[in-house]
Amino acid sequence: MKVIGYIRVSTQGQARDGYSLAYQEDEIKAYCKAQGYTLLRMFKDKGISGAKVDEKALEVDRMGFQEMLEYLSHQDVNYVVTLNTSRLWRSDIVKVLVHRELKKYGVDIRSIEQPQYSIHKKDPSDFLINGLMELLDQYQRLEISLKLGRGRNKKAQQGGYAGGNVALGYKVEKGRKSLVIDDRQAKTVQRVFDLKEQYPSWSLTKIAERLNEEGHRTKQGKLFSKVQVKRILDRRHFYSGKYQYGDIIANGKHQAIL
Repeated sequence: MKVIGYIRVSTQGQARDGYSLAYQEDEIKAYCKAQGYTLLRMFKDKGISGAKVDEKALEVDRMGFQEMLEYLSHQDVNYVVTLNTSRLWRSDIVKVLVHRELKKYGVDIRSIEQPQYSIHKKDPSDFLINGLMELLDQYQRLEISLKLGRGRNKKAQQGGYAGGNVALGYKVEKGRKSLVIDDRQAKTVQRVFDLKEQYPSWSLTKIAERLNEEGHRTKQGKLFSKVQVKRILDRRHFYSGKYQYGDIIANGKHQAIL
């Protein structure tokens, strides 16, 4: 079995509990030797509370713990060995976060002072823990969505490209996430409005047929249909320099085609 060790002391806890870093490390090494485990690395947090959480990121706010998770992301490990689970957490919320992270990498806990402990063992608190983990995941997805939405709205209010499908006639400038004119496509857009102005009685299908006859193609390189023609005509304000994102309308930073 390949394992890693985790040790932690808080400033007051070392004196109160007698769990010095050296003591924990010696106990873990002796335990691994007795069990025939291969101890790959030891991770430690000194003077850090077991209940410390980054409330915004919803993660355990300990350098050693985060280094351990980064290590687990690219190493094959069976167990995290610790003297007692209190070294990993001292509150239910941190317990939930630790369980979530370790399950993500398929890693269990071996507690020297709690030999029967396993994050996969069923007990009455599992229902609460699993429910909390699902709620945390949903919360984080919503939080990320809200942050992205606020960012897009702010960008749109300033007339900048806020994401989504790129209209025919434009492309996204690499590395800048801004719209720039695609010369070939822009000529197609201009031709659509020219045909509509020259032949106002023409149907959308007739305009599409003329575009196809002249060799114009959609952004995907396909023939035009009346649907694509209508989509272009409906975006006159955008092609004239206005940017709309949801209910937000602003002077666009993109160059007008019309």
